[in-house]
Amino acid sequence: MTDQSSSRTPEQDTSLPAGTTPTFARMHKWLQRAIMVCLFALVVEGSLTVPAIAIWYGYPSLSLTEICSELMKVRYSDDALECEFPYPLSGPPFGGAPEAANQTTARDEWGIQPKPDYERIGFRELVRNHDERIARENAAKSPPR
Repeated sequence: MTDQSSSRTPEQDTSLPAGTTPTFARMHKWLQRAIMVCLFALVVEGSLTVPAIAIWYGYPSLSLTEICSELMKVRYSDDALECEFPYPLSGPPFGGAPEAANQTTARDEWGIQPKPDYERIGFRELVRNHDERIARENAAKSPPR
């Protein structure tokens, strides 16, 4: 048996991580730094994106569950859809039918690249949609005079 320490050349540095040769040590160092910067940027972006989108859709006026329900109503063109809170453990992906199973009200053009048939959601437009829906429901419940 040969001693591994005697097989090393004098140029090899023992402080390098396993699998890194001296030739690529600088590249590995800069790759590691770049990856850490990208991961940090993704965390910051993710932590700022969700609140910004919630405010865009109308968060102070609507709860997150109401925003979810309004988005489903727009996406599937069905005013009866509601988001479940708390979400059941027996629901997808752990079991049960997927979210849009047996959904026939969406008016999208289906194909290789589906094209949605609903308008883009503007700033706080879900609040207006929600208020109009509540007004229609209240008008339908009140007796005509």
